[in-house]
Amino acid sequence: MNHRVDGSQAYKAPQSGSLVAIGNFDGVHRGHIRVVSELRAEAAAQGLAPVVLTFDPHPAAVLGRKAPDVLTPLSRKIELLAQAAPDLSVVVEPFTLELAGRSPAEFAAGLLSEALRARLAIVGNNFRFGKGRAGDLNTLVQLGREYGFEARALSLLGDAEGAYSSSRVRAHVQRGELDQAWEILGRPHALSGTVVAGDRRGRSIGFPTANLDAVVELLPPHGVYACVVDRVDEGTQALAYGVANIGVRPTVGAGFSVEVHLLDFAGDLYGRQLRVHLLKGLRGEQKFGDLDALKAQITVDATLARAVAEAACPESPKNRGFF
Repeated sequence: MNHRVDGSQAYKAPQSGSLVAIGNFDGVHRGHIRVVSELRAEAAAQGLAPVVLTFDPHPAAVLGRKAPDVLTPLSRKIELLAQAAPDLSVVVEPFTLELAGRSPAEFAAGLLSEALRARLAIVGNNFRFGKGRAGDLNTLVQLGREYGFEARALSLLGDAEGAYSSSRVRAHVQRGELDQAWEILGRPHALSGTVVAGDRRGRSIGFPTANLDAVVELLPPHGVYACVVDRVDEGTQALAYGVANIGVRPTVGAGFSVEVHLLDFAGDLYGRQLRVHLLKGLRGEQKFGDLDALKAQITVDATLARAVAEAACPESPKNRGFF
């Protein structure tokens, strides 16, 4: 099943109607997963099609504000949502100035009622919509009565610190608190990118690295991290445990990079798309006196990374399944 639908006008809504959850769903954390699971169950009970409505690009970017740092690119977001609900349709509505200029009534009538045939719309408590962000949950409830759908707020999952949220995950990642981010996400925070040619210095000291280009996900602090690595350009293939380095490589003055050394792996990865699941920070960025000192430290890093990865994923990398 192709879960992605590009635009509400391309969605073929069933006559029975749809149950629509609206949101950004960045990170697809444990709270999102529960929402989608409940969405799927309720949709089945009511004979409705389960739909997630999200927007791309992020509305803030179109409206001239700073968009939040990305936890999951759109393709990964859809993949994770579909894992939670295999019969789910994810409608990706292009966010434009024209859409932003619609009144709340136009949004509810045109997008939800007509295009998606919503019978129930689920949103967050702080949901705002329509020109000037004039509409809120109460507005949507009132408009729903007029246009034939019910509207209600999400039921939130959380812990002692409060509701699970993408902003909490971002704060933990920015501070390098990967365990706390993992607890909210239900999986490690991951980075993805295409392998490009580097300066081959790692290979010269016995630790070849895959250099990732075009990483869009939020980065943790510069340093060295234990990780597991998947190849994701042709389906998803587990490759290896690894050691990721994020930073400016001060020992050799080579500039910023996101690179990963794969343990027990040999092969050509140039041009391939990798996903690097960050398990644990091993140390901060350091400048060493020479390459021999750097090599000795990387040897230590690799041993530590293997121990961390084996504890987190005791199955072999090839058989562990995927985060």
